[in-house]
Amino acid sequence: MIEFSNWDILRNLLFATRWTIALSLVAFIGGGVVGLIIMSMRISRRKVLRNFAAAYIGLFQGTPLLLQLFLIFFGFPMLGFRIEAWTVAALGLTFYASAFLGEIWRGGVEAVDKGQWDGSAALGLRWMLQMRLIILPQAFAYVRAPTVGFLVQLIKATAVTSIIGFEELVRVSGVINNATFEPFKVYGIVAMIFFCICFPLTWYARVLERRSEAFRSH
Repeated sequence: MIEFSNWDILRNLLFATRWTIALSLVAFIGGGVVGLIIMSMRISRRKVLRNFAAAYIGLFQGTPLLLQLFLIFFGFPMLGFRIEAWTVAALGLTFYASAFLGEIWRGGVEAVDKGQWDGSAALGLRWMLQMRLIILPQAFAYVRAPTVGFLVQLIKATAVTSIIGFEELVRVSGVINNATFEPFKVYGIVAMIFFCICFPLTWYARVLERRSEAFRSH
């Protein structure tokens, strides 16, 4: 057994937390970009685009995240591409996030009153301008709370990437526990770190939900 002081344990876990936060941000931003494309295809007038977006969402929502990571981790080398654990984690969580964000945002767009579409069309606005100037600003009020709520789930989902060797918080905590044989202390600290990250976001999501309800009532 290796001797670790409490400060050594905390310092190493906080260092690993940086990678958990970085992965969450990369996946959330990347998932948001791809999710916006998926959302646009989902509400497109072209059936082929709608069907593709529906299949994409069904695939990534209907299969375990761990399985998706394994397919990327083992699939790319079979095709001749060398891929690092960080890249696998970022790609896997980006695809995963895009499927959920695309569907969340689609619901927000469809919640906007149809009269807003008709009114903006009567002004001669094309589809892109309708979305950018009229529809999306209103839809944003509906989707803020569930989007922040999903970010909390995404942060916790980063723990799954420890299986493919990505050294985020859970992976490092396992290494420290194997060296110290103090699971209650190590995993207790990990739980508190996740709580400190996720609880403020959860609270903020509830605040946004109350604001959304007030917006809908008007």
